[in-house]
Amino acid sequence: MDDLRLSETAYLNVPERDKSPSPADSVASSISDISTLPITGRRRDHGGVTSRLMFAIAAGAIGSSFQHGYNTGVTNIPQKRIESWINSTYVGRFSEHPSLQTISLIFSFLSSIYCVGGMVGALSTAYFATKFGRKGGLLVNNIFLVIGIILNCLAKPFGYYELMIVGRFFVGINSGMAAGLAPMYLTEISPTNLRGAVGTMYQLILVISILVANVLGFESIMGSETLWPYLFAIPLIPMIFMFVTLPLCPESPKYVLIVQKREGLAASGLSWLRGTLEIHDELEEMRQEAASIALVPKVSFMDMWRNPIYRQPMFISIVVMLSQQFSGINAVIFYSTKIFQDAGLDGMKATYATLGMSVINTAMTLVSLILVERAGRRTLHLGGLIGMLFTTIILSISISNGSIAFWRFVSIVMVLAFVIMFAAGPGSIPWFLVGELFGSSARGMATSIAVCVNWSANFLVTVGFLPLSNVMGPYVFLIFTVLLGIFSVYTYFKVPETKGKSAEEIAALFRQKSYQ
Repeated sequence: MDDLRLSETAYLNVPERDKSPSPADSVASSISDISTLPITGRRRDHGGVTSRLMFAIAAGAIGSSFQHGYNTGVTNIPQKRIESWINSTYVGRFSEHPSLQTISLIFSFLSSIYCVGGMVGALSTAYFATKFGRKGGLLVNNIFLVIGIILNCLAKPFGYYELMIVGRFFVGINSGMAAGLAPMYLTEISPTNLRGAVGTMYQLILVISILVANVLGFESIMGSETLWPYLFAIPLIPMIFMFVTLPLCPESPKYVLIVQKREGLAASGLSWLRGTLEIHDELEEMRQEAASIALVPKVSFMDMWRNPIYRQPMFISIVVMLSQQFSGINAVIFYSTKIFQDAGLDGMKATYATLGMSVINTAMTLVSLILVERAGRRTLHLGGLIGMLFTTIILSISISNGSIAFWRFVSIVMVLAFVIMFAAGPGSIPWFLVGELFGSSARGMATSIAVCVNWSANFLVTVGFLPLSNVMGPYVFLIFTVLLGIFSVYTYFKVPETKGKSAEEIAALFRQKSYQ
């Protein structure tokens, strides 16, 4: 920690003539015509990848994103085992066999309650992000995870599937809050020129953790009759990793400067992350953002809808979150095993093919991490939506003609193409785009709302897709075709490109639009 104190002392001892103007002076010089702030792509690079930045990214992302992805996929492969346990528990309690519908209802509730917990956690993000900080909030959030894991692991020994339902709810709270806090922390610690790539790390770890959950769920590994309850304890490993590593990292410098008003500590943390004392330009941008925030009162929930400066980016944030969940990704994954089986693969081979699809999803998310700072957020997101739109049309045709060998092959290709398009943009970009559209004062509230919408949409798809697919069959994909068309048009006309722009430049863009 000596280097932290050294960097803080070095900053505070800079001669007065070398220090940047005060926040008040900065605002006074621009307040007369704030809408003329430059919003071009011109940026000063604030450093590249350093070992300390990578350490902070790993500490913040692995222990949070892993929980989100792993707990999303942990019930998929061992579903039959869990349903069998629910059946035996029901018989032991009521001395009668439940109907298949009853077992399905209990399992569906066990799965969907996770999304309800996610909504609660998402709505709590703003409070925890302000009260404890971005880093502090991530650490405190693990309380919900520990409670959930204890309940999940005790459910089978105690013979109460209700314990697992409550446990899944608490784990959902942890995942919902992590989905807001982690991208916020990653966005605020990363330099502008790496913000998109760093933000994509959350989705990359999320898809890797889903893959891990699927692999561990195989009967030959941990999906057996005796071991499957321990699958729910695996998230303790990344949680311990977070508790060991994250306290060694600084709190978000933006949070420290703007919320806590501790400029020296913010400079110290920024210097630690960048590995240099040359942080004056970036610190000045943070001062200007703090000065702009000081001119307006604290942002409330209602301000997000009443104030035109916040309302427009809030609507954009909601739509990009909806575009992720209503894109049809869950529908494609649901149909994938059946598609592979219809193509001639037997049960286990179809399962392995589905696992291979998860590998492709992971690989393409890694590609997205590289492309996001080159192609831009808007381009990747829009391209992914349009690509998925066309694949859903072809999927509807190919699945409805599944008796023909050619169309079965086309179905497999379209499933893989859909996953590639999703991973390239809509899978990762919504998580960090929200943080880029808002300044620090509104970022917590905006993230809470947007992530809650994401979990709500996830819940609706989880609950509603199966009944719709039973009624519409393969033509259920046409619903997603229409939705993808709407999202594509909205993205083309309304979503701005945030690559290379500071928070103040993005805010100025929305100020201009609100007065036009």
